[in-house]
Amino acid sequence: EAVNSAVPELYSNALEEKKIHPMDQPEFDVQEVPTSTEADATLKFVATVERRPEFKLNKFKGVEIEVEKPKVSDKDVKARLEALRQRFATLVGVDRPATKGDYTNIDLEARIDDEVVDAQEGVSYEIGSGVLLDGLDEALDSLSAGEETTFEGKLESGKHKGEKAQIKVKVNSVKTQELPKLDDDFAQEASEFDTLKELKAEIRKSCEQAAEGRQATNARDAFLVKLQEEVEIPVPKGVLDKAVAEHLKGMTPDPEKATKKQKDEAQKAAEKEIRDQMVLDALAEQMDVSVSQADVTNFLISVAQQYGMDPNQFINAIVNNGQLGSAIQEVARSKGLLAGMRAVKFVSEGEALDLSAFLSEEDEENESVEAATKAAAVADELSK
Repeated sequence: EAVNSAVPELYSNALEEKKIHPMDQPEFDVQEVPTSTEADATLKFVATVERRPEFKLNKFKGVEIEVEKPKVSDKDVKARLEALRQRFATLVGVDRPATKGDYTNIDLEARIDDEVVDAQEGVSYEIGSGVLLDGLDEALDSLSAGEETTFEGKLESGKHKGEKAQIKVKVNSVKTQELPKLDDDFAQEASEFDTLKELKAEIRKSCEQAAEGRQATNARDAFLVKLQEEVEIPVPKGVLDKAVAEHLKGMTPDPEKATKKQKDEAQKAAEKEIRDQMVLDALAEQMDVSVSQADVTNFLISVAQQYGMDPNQFINAIVNNGQLGSAIQEVARSKGLLAGMRAVKFVSEGEALDLSAFLSEEDEENESVEAATKAAAVADELSK
């Protein structure tokens, strides 16, 4: 027990002394254990860990970086308004054959070798959504309430998942979506505004605010690209393999059967993710950022709030699961990123961009540019 408690501290001291930046959890091989409590007793161990490769970031202070400026069009406003309109739509029964976009209430019965293997009644289904069974959309097309048909399809769940079955579908009702008229009455029902004109103006304002957020993200991405231009940054194979495996888990239920396209996409995404992390770590060191207890606490509270968790319980869980170091690292990356972005000039179409709302000193506490995108990573690590 004494050895187990001593090794991590000695390992951390060795990393600091040798200026080694680990990128993964170490593997320890204890080779010699003290046989007495004397001061000269020897504890010898070997720690094997993937380390961050050496590289030099491009000079960036005072550099001008071009950023694409997102534009808000009438089409964007119309799309937002249409989405709001959809939320207030009602379903109205129709006396005609069903077609794509209609909402049906159906009964389903699946048979294999004339034996019923599954049956469901009163299922609500939108024709064309493709979320239940292959062939169902085609089978329902042109059926009226009270009619039924049978088609062959592959079962998507249950004991006979993947097997072909004869599926009988009966239509109980057919409804169509009725959208409210776009007028002042709709504006009053769907919002706090009295007129449709006022509602449209607010929607445009919201679109412009979202565009400003995308602009900050574009600036961040352009800054990271500038730092890495013509810089060779090798990615440690062990770290990359683990990251690729994690990406594949999110892309397919069976990573071992992943397609070449999925593997290539996972490889590309993992490499970019790791390189960006290494660059942000190096940037934080170059900008000589410091991380206070308040910084970490504020960061963890914001993460807990995003996931609807009690902050105290979340912080305790982070500490108990050994994830505090990851949280500190994320805060350092965010502070380094903000400091670095303040040192450059962002322009779009020849005009200077004002990103002060995203790069202010207060945002070091909120981690508005970077930590929001990394919060999920910390929470995901906790859930493993």
